[in-house]
Amino acid sequence: MEVLLKQTIAGLGNAGEIHKVKAGYARNYLIPRGLALPATTGLRNQAQQLQDAAERRRLREMKSARDLADRISAITLTFQARAGESGRLYGSITAATIAEALSAKLGQEIDRRRLRLEHSLRDLGEHDLLLHLTQGVDATFKVVVTAEGELERDALSAAELEKAAEAQGVALEDEA
Repeated sequence: MEVLLKQTIAGLGNAGEIHKVKAGYARNYLIPRGLALPATTGLRNQAQQLQDAAERRRLREMKSARDLADRISAITLTFQARAGESGRLYGSITAATIAEALSAKLGQEIDRRRLRLEHSLRDLGEHDLLLHLTQGVDATFKVVVTAEGELERDALSAAELEKAAEAQGVALEDEA
């Protein structure tokens, strides 16, 4: 049976194309889900219009994906986690955690399955991660994992240095 695809279907074809498929696949899956229509003479004439509309939609989605990739590339996410002396985390930073933080930062939903993360982050430091947005569009961003309390210690150290400088400044003024 020949069907006209209304949407792009992986492994079968692009929207607007006419393909020959098994009758059961067309009747039980493609047509009821609105993915295809039986290829009649009238629909064959409309195939080009569907292909043009699908191409315009694909280009629009590609442009928005590139814009999102540019926004994502400028982002650096920072996570705090408990870590041992060797710099190894007691837990891990998962793809779901990263996707949730990225979604919150962008204000747009990011699917954790689009993160190209071989395994959870289990070490302190800076990590470059890849996010697959659409075919041909990927974004790279940085994730920094610090030891829990490290930022607070740095802030305390800076405050202590400031106080010491003020104390020395006062002491130097008293001597003069």
